[in-house]
Amino acid sequence: MRHPKALKWERKLKALFRRIDERLEAEYGDRYPLHPARPREGATANPSHDGLFNIGASFSGGFGSAHGAGYVVNVQMVTLERVDADLREEIEQRVVEELNTELPKTFPDRHLQVSRDGHTFKIHGDLSLGEV
Repeated sequence: MRHPKALKWERKLKALFRRIDERLEAEYGDRYPLHPARPREGATANPSHDGLFNIGASFSGGFGSAHGAGYVVNVQMVTLERVDADLREEIEQRVVEELNTELPKTFPDRHLQVSRDGHTFKIHGDLSLGEV
């Protein structure tokens, strides 16, 4: 059983990632062919199940991380093609820019940061369950 405030926090975060997914699909969605089992963008009710991108985050306790607990950002491109490393980095940076713009709007009373944490990016800072 999860705390209702944690569930509300994660719903807001998921909605934020949906908005970022839409923007990435519009800008980069035609760069690679979709995985054969993947429907076109907008074909399902959940953008994590269609289109080229699946963007989200999963909570990490932060053990061994310089940033501590936070949400590890996952940017997946669902294709069988090999994705160019420079383009992948460009897309990941775009996600970070979008997060830096949208996090203060989505969680206005929180001090949240997005930082590189090893090979990934992490949302960290005030993750308390005060007002969500």
